[in-house]
Amino acid sequence: MSSNAVPDITATPTSDQHILHDGKEYTTVKEGLAYILIPASASRTPQTSPQGDNKPQSVFYNPIQQFNRDLSVLAIKAYGEEVLSRKKKSMEKSMQRLSAKKKEKKRKREEDGLGEAARKAGKLENTSGSNQDMRFEDTLQTDDGNIQMQLEMERSFDENVASAGNPSDTTSQAPPTSSLADTADQPASKQPLGDGDNSKQPTKLQPSFTILDALSATGLRALRYVQEIPFTTSVTANDLLPTATKTIKMNIKHNRLEEKIEPVTGNALAHMYKVAYGESKDFESASKSRSKYDVIDLDPYGTAAPFLDAAVQSVREDGGLLCITCTDAGVWASNGYPEKSFSLYGGIPIKGNHSHEGGLRLILHSIASTAARYGLAMEPLLSLSIDFYARVFVKIHKSPADVKFLAGKTMVVYNCDSGCGAWTTQMIAKNKLAKNKSGKGYFWKHVFGMAPSASENCGHCGMKTHMAGPMYAGPLHSPEFIKRILDGLPNISKDTYQTFDRIEGMLTLALEEILPPVNEDTDSPTLSSKTGKYDPAALDHFPFFFIPSALSKVIHCITPHENAFRGALRHLGYRVTRSHTKGGTIKTDAPWDVVWEVMREWVKQKAPIKENAVRKGTAGYKILRLDDPTKTSEDDARKGAVETDGTPSENSGEKPKLEVVFDETLGKERDTKKLVRYQLNPRENWGPMNRAKG
Repeated sequence: MSSNAVPDITATPTSDQHILHDGKEYTTVKEGLAYILIPASASRTPQTSPQGDNKPQSVFYNPIQQFNRDLSVLAIKAYGEEVLSRKKKSMEKSMQRLSAKKKEKKRKREEDGLGEAARKAGKLENTSGSNQDMRFEDTLQTDDGNIQMQLEMERSFDENVASAGNPSDTTSQAPPTSSLADTADQPASKQPLGDGDNSKQPTKLQPSFTILDALSATGLRALRYVQEIPFTTSVTANDLLPTATKTIKMNIKHNRLEEKIEPVTGNALAHMYKVAYGESKDFESASKSRSKYDVIDLDPYGTAAPFLDAAVQSVREDGGLLCITCTDAGVWASNGYPEKSFSLYGGIPIKGNHSHEGGLRLILHSIASTAARYGLAMEPLLSLSIDFYARVFVKIHKSPADVKFLAGKTMVVYNCDSGCGAWTTQMIAKNKLAKNKSGKGYFWKHVFGMAPSASENCGHCGMKTHMAGPMYAGPLHSPEFIKRILDGLPNISKDTYQTFDRIEGMLTLALEEILPPVNEDTDSPTLSSKTGKYDPAALDHFPFFFIPSALSKVIHCITPHENAFRGALRHLGYRVTRSHTKGGTIKTDAPWDVVWEVMREWVKQKAPIKENAVRKGTAGYKILRLDDPTKTSEDDARKGAVETDGTPSENSGEKPKLEVVFDETLGKERDTKKLVRYQLNPRENWGPMNRAKG
């Protein structure tokens, strides 16, 4: 193709377009509503798309993480809609205060003889000269303390004095607070104007919504955030490599988004620390410091741990959003590098099928402990283990009171990874309810935790246990946040969000896997139902799942059908769901004693094992009570029976024999619609690409 026939970068973006820029030819790739340019030579390397098709791509564009980007756009949009609603309400209140303040000033001027009445009586001279050039500047400070809007009143001091007693002169009055939200979103031609020739239209009060794409690479995330989140006011696309920033500028120009995206070349840590301490200047004005970001997106190649300290300080402290990706699952979700996991995340990973759930809790613990140093509390909104990486969305609040709960919701785990796979959790400290001195109401005390909660040998199979953690022991998700994203899905295009089906399936799973306590402690003063916000004392009493096939492997029996296993637990009065991290999983509030009793009954009723199939001294030998034939399995089950809320029963007497019924009908999951709950890799070698070199 001749260079004369190839359009330049100013051409209207389309898919599979060839562009000539600075003597090089590029191919246009579309994702969402954004377009990026990749070198034509690199685009000839065939690799797989999210649908499993062989399509051109390179390290400049990794379609494997399109799910990550699609989900991020929808999550930030759901978060931003709530934030903007709060900001607008705060602005309205501030405008009301400003209006009241001006009226009070006007009243005082009249009392002091400096108002319009005195001027008309000839008691005041007509001010001119320097007074006429004075500007009246008011600063609007909203309740959250982070949104500042300067209302530049382009009137002279003389005009303000003249309008003080003239109600018809709208130039001296603040915009009507009742229509503030509507006015902010109307085009200029439709906004109401004041009366008279000198009237000016009200200042447009549009709340800011700023995003930092800290490790931007091609700028694809920044482009999508501006294109697909309509209320985004500005995005900073930062990268360390000048070559990357050059690519970002090229893509911004091609998408015609120069006004909303600011490319920055620099170390992400340095940039965030400057923002945190008010040293970062605006791109256009070197005299104005940059405010903290509403959203910070960290998507590094590998771990995000080095960026957490700067990120928690440079995001808004009144509920700013951190979107964090960690692609080093080999560190936080395996047993190969415990020393590396501890150095990066401050904890040891857990071994077993539930390692990815444990990894999410390691990452959340790292974020929470980092934020706590600065009196900042973390609230998880959505925490997902996806393919080869983790993606978490958390809010950051300035609340030293909430930080006090962190030790009491941080746990270590005694894990029987070499035996039966059971686990026991232990909190580092304890959050305890105590009565007020007046005897009315309760307050939280933060005290030492009891230890140990388990011996060095597993109480079920006798094998040695290993310690994992410390980990975050609170809820992984916010049900309200997930519901907001799901509620918005019917309004989006599947052509734009090509991973729509997987998003819907995984979010539905995340919503289903939450097992709140059966009976909340109504004495708690921090309950969400009382405060209307996140409960900092909330714990996840059932943090991990198990897989029936892994239990069957321990005792060498045929694996029970999922429906049969779920039906048995539900027949006993326990709740059962599954985890988003892996197919075939079971999450339940049944204790391990009951789980193993169900497995023993399965062997007895449905799948007898051959004699000598289980070797002496193994975990299965102890689980099946082959070491003590005189002791029935029901004895141990009754000994460990618990109430359905996960706490030991107060009745220490005889427990009724557990009646285990494998009711597949009761255990069947009834899906009203077919969801893609667990996506299979469409091709072999489906995973991260090589690190970009520059």
